[in-house]
Parts: sequence; structure tokens; C-alpha cells
Amino acid sequence: MIFATLEHILTHISFSIISIVIMIHLMNLLVYEIEGLRNSSEKGLIATFFSITGFLVIRWISSGHFPLSNLYESLIFLSWSLSIIHMIPYLGNHKNDFSAITAPSAIFTQGFATSGLSTEMHQPAAILVPALQSQWLMMHVSMMLLSYAALLCGSLLSVALIVITFQKRKDSCLKNKNLFSLRKSFFFGDMEYLNEKGSVLKMTSFLSFQNFYKYQLIQRLDYWSYRAISLGFTFLTIGILSGAVWANEAWGSYWNWDPKETWAFITWTIFAIYLHTRTNPKLQDQGTYSAFVASIGFILIWICYFGINLLGIGFHSYGSFQ
Repeated sequence: MIFATLEHILTHISFSIISIVIMIHLMNLLVYEIEGLRNSSEKGLIATFFSITGFLVIRWISSGHFPLSNLYESLIFLSWSLSIIHMIPYLGNHKNDFSAITAPSAIFTQGFATSGLSTEMHQPAAILVPALQSQWLMMHVSMMLLSYAALLCGSLLSVALIVITFQKRKDSCLKNKNLFSLRKSFFFGDMEYLNEKGSVLKMTSFLSFQNFYKYQLIQRLDYWSYRAISLGFTFLTIGILSGAVWANEAWGSYWNWDPKETWAFITWTIFAIYLHTRTNPKLQDQGTYSAFVASIGFILIWICYFGINLLGIGFHSYGSFQ
């Protein structure tokens, strides 16, 4: 009873803190950036990390097994993984470009876990099904969820890169149009040339500054998306390999083409293509092409994680909504 109460308190504390962090981000985005509020939001996510950590430890002690036995516990662990990824840039004193992604993702996963699932799923399993009674539970599932968190963040950064790249190209076209208009006025001796010259140059200068800022932002997004996806791909590879060993121990075969296994392999293949595209020196625009591949991977991750659970079929049906 005490453990259940502590779990309830810690879950709602972490959810409340993340909600406040989201509000702070919206205030900084819609009004203007306040350094004190920004520092508070960063500290809030760190407090969220410790709250979720406390929940997982208490659930581990009360249940007697690592808390990854059902969908509710995996969602909480995914939220915890997103909090870890949020803090990675601070280790190298880099500017954190993850906060706009990790905070909403964490509140989405935790909010769905606490409000979108039935109350029965919130209860820890008293006795694990035979397939889960293995030391591979912690290794396999934790690696898979850490990979999901890293790949989701990297994919969302790639989607943001695509949007900003197309906006930058649109601004470049507008800039070229303004320069063409300026040259046309000069060659045809338009009487309004002097009046138009100032406004056109101002617009061109403004667009040039915007494009330079967007260029820097695109470079940072490409940098962090590549590193997040590389990290997630490593975790995913370890998770698939450990899952194959566990499958041989539990079911007598390393690979059964179970729906979960199949979609995990498809996801792994897509992100392998991303890494090949991103590091291929023959491509002129590596970042944009690889970002399109990563955006496809974003959809595949949700199919692999949630889609198969919705169907509740295959050997991994113990992680379903039922």
C-alpha cells in the first residue's frame, strides 16, 4: 500500500513538472525568451528525471522484477529515457536543441500512460509470464526502449531540418526575385529606382540574415539528429541481438518472424539506410536526403512499438493493451 501511494505521488509530480515546463517553453516561444524561465525549465526536466527514477526503483522493489513487464511500465521507462537524452548535451556544455522535442515527447508518453491506459494496467504483475522470467528482460527491453527514445528524438530533429530547409529555399527564391527586380529597375532607368532600391536592399539584407541563422540552425539540427540516431541505432542493434538470444532460450529459435521482430528488423534497415546516406560523400545534400529517410523511420518506430501492441498478436502479445 505504501509503495502504491509513493508510485502515485511520484508519477503525478513528474507529470505536473513536465506540464509546467511545457508552459514555460510556450511562454518563451510566444512572448520572448526569459533566461530565468529557461533555466527553470531545464531544472524542471532534471527534477522529472529523478521523480521517474524514484518511481521505477519503487516499482522494482515492490514487484520484485525490473519494471518492464507491461505497456504502462514501458511507457514510463520511455519517458525516463527521453529525460536522459534531454540531459546529454549538458555533459559537453553544448546548446540544447533537444528541449523542444524531449519535453513534449515526455509529457505525451507519460500522459498517455497515466490517463490513456486502464487502471488494471497500472498494477504491477504479481507473477510474470514464463517468457518474461529471464535475466534477458532488463537487457533486451531496456535497450529497445532507449533506442526508441533516441531514434524518435533524432527523427523529429530531422523532420524539423526538412521544414527549415524548405523555408530557407523559399526565402532564397524571394531574395533572388528581389535582386532581379533591382537589376530590372536599374537597366530600364525606372524613375522610382531610388525609392525602390532602399526597400529592396533592406528586404534582401533581412533575408540574408535570416538565411544565415537558418543555415546555422540546420547545421545544429543535422549534427544532433545524426548523433541521436547513431546512438539509437546502436541500442537497437544490441536490443535485437539480445532479443534473439532470449528468443532462443524461451522459444527454441533465434528468429521467428514474429510481427514485432519483423517490424524491428524493418526499422533497423531504414536507419541503416539513413546512416549510409548521411555518411555517403558522393551525395551533394546528405543532410536533407538522410532526413527524409529518418522521417520514414519515425513512422516505423510507432508501428513497431504501438501498432503491434494494438493488434495484440504474436509472441509479444503480453505488451498489448489487453
